[in-house]
Parts: sequence; C-alpha cells; structure tokens
Amino acid sequence: MDSKEKARAKPGHKPLPLGSDARKNARVVFALAIVALSLWTAAGFLSALIWATILAIALWPLYVAFANRVMSGPSGWSAFAFTCFVAVILFTPMALAIYQVAQQSGEIAAWLKKARESGIEVPDWIARLPIAAEIAQQWWRANLSDPQAATGWLKAISADSASDLFNSLGGQLLHRMFMLLFSLVALFVLLSNGRSVASRFLETSERILGHPGEGVVEKIVDSIRGTVNGTVVVAVGEGLLIGVGYLVAGVPNAVMFTIFTTAFAMLPFGAWAAFSAAALTLISNGNEAAAAGVFCWGAVIMLAGDHFVWPVLVGGSARLPFLFAFVGIFGGLAAFGLIGLFLGPVVMAALLTVWREWVFRPVAATQFD
Repeated sequence: MDSKEKARAKPGHKPLPLGSDARKNARVVFALAIVALSLWTAAGFLSALIWATILAIALWPLYVAFANRVMSGPSGWSAFAFTCFVAVILFTPMALAIYQVAQQSGEIAAWLKKARESGIEVPDWIARLPIAAEIAQQWWRANLSDPQAATGWLKAISADSASDLFNSLGGQLLHRMFMLLFSLVALFVLLSNGRSVASRFLETSERILGHPGEGVVEKIVDSIRGTVNGTVVVAVGEGLLIGVGYLVAGVPNAVMFTIFTTAFAMLPFGAWAAFSAAALTLISNGNEAAAAGVFCWGAVIMLAGDHFVWPVLVGGSARLPFLFAFVGIFGGLAAFGLIGLFLGPVVMAALLTVWREWVFRPVAATQFD
C-alpha cells in the first residue's frame, strides 16, 4: 500500500489486502457496472438522448452565432430561445399533418362505416395505375369489397371504427410527441452546458485513449455535423425541385405537398412516399400523364440526390472518402435504422482515425540518386 492510501485509511480500519493493480481493476469493474446500470435505467430514453446529442453537436456553431448576435452571448436564456426556435421547426410539419387529418376526419369515418357495412368497390383510378394495376384490383376485391373481409382487415390494423383508428393514431402520436419534447429538454440542457460537457468529454477521452483520443472525438463531431448538414441541404434541395414538378403538373395543394416532401426527404424513402401520394392524387383525378411525370421527376431527383450529392456532401464535410461515406450512410441505415444515418458515418470516421493515428504510420519518402 502506497503512502496516499495509508493517508486515506481511517484509524482503526485495516484496508483490504489488495495491490495497486487489483484496486485499479476493481475501480474499472465498478465504473463499468455503474455505466451498464445507468444505460439499463435510461433504456427507454436512449434514442431521445442520442437525437438530442446529435442535434446539439450539429447545431452548436449556429447556436453560438445566434447567441452572440441576437442575445448577449451563450446563456440559459439564449439556449432556451434557440431550443424554442428548433421546436417550432420540428413541430410545424407535425401540426400541418394533424390539421390535414382533422380536416378529413369526417370523410374517414364515413369511409370506414361504409367498408364495414357494404364494402368499398374498386375505384376507377386503380385500373389506370401504370404499374401493378391488376394486382391492386385483386387485393382490393379480396380485402375491401367484401364487408366481412373489410371488417377483418380493419381490425387487423386497429381501424375497425373511426374511434379505434384515431385512438391508435393518437396514442402513437402522444408517445412520439413526448419523446420529441424530452429530446428538446435534453437539447436545452446540452446547449446551456455545452462548453463544460465538451471539456469533460475531451478530458475523459484523452484519459482513456491517450493523446489520439482528442482526434477521434474531433472526427466524430465532424462526421455528425457533416451528416446533419448534408441531410438538411439535400432534403431542402430535393423538396424544392420536386415541388416545382408539383406546380407544373397541377398537383392539388402543391405547396402543402412540397412542405411534406421536404420534411420527409430527411427520412429513408420518405420523399418517395410523398411524391407517390401526389402521383396517386393526380391519377384519381384522371391526370395519368401528369402523375407519370411527377413520379419520374421525383425518382430522378431522389436517385441523384441520395446516391451522388448526399455522400459527396457528407464525405466532404466529415473529411471522409466517398466510399467510407457511402458505406457509413447506407450501412448505418441497414444496421441501426434511422439513427444509423448518423451513427454510420461516425463509426467510419472513428475507424479512419484509428487507422491513421494508431495503425498506419506513413514512412517518409526516400530519394534515390
């Protein structure tokens, strides 16, 4: 036992007969147990905390600029004001969607009642679908044209009645709203204490990983900011370009569809669902040619944006090679879901940093006469 441990020992209490290495190992095991218990306790909120951390890292430069120009510098009030601004941006598409559903609630209830009582005949516009029209008609006849089959199918999706449908949707909506609110609270805490949290994290990484640990953390931050910025820029560009197609094709509520397309473009296949819905709306109105044009235009924009522009932007901002950025984005989506959109590039950035800093040591070039 060294002199420090002797000084800490209380009179009358003999310390356990453990060497310094054993004590260090015991501390590591205890710390890991505490971390594991903390993660298990917060398991239901981990996704919200991860989203809040991603937003805090990505928006930190914008928050600092906002606090210095609009407020009197970074403080609790500036963090609160900036969090409210982020909340408005996030809640606006949800509020518009809820408003649209509420506007159509009467028609939805009448449609469900008719499906249970007499079934719903196959609409004429389904026969005009350019792809899989016959399959869609067969499915409709088997599941919705017959009242008993329609009732069974509606029960399977918790939509036996309008009240059941809205209760199911309302429960899911409330859960997601609560998790979003929790993420915003966590975002406020991270923004208001950003500098201290960052310094503690850098100090911890340096103690655990040594001097290269700071480089790993910087790579992780760059990859998160690059992914978020690239996702937002590409989504806005895709939404606006597809929105031009809506206006040219005469899609009803083209501005609303453009807003939804821009918001959903940040989600995997979200924009595809949005402009497919716009195309179906045109088909139901008898404009098959315009619907085909909207779908083809949206497909071209999405394929170009997601497979070429997006990886280049993310790789450039995060200083990742194109192949690493491409594998990180789409591999992360396949492995982790939506959060993998950001975790994938982080993993690739950490791998590249470990390779450059710890494994690969470039040898100075030698000149030969």
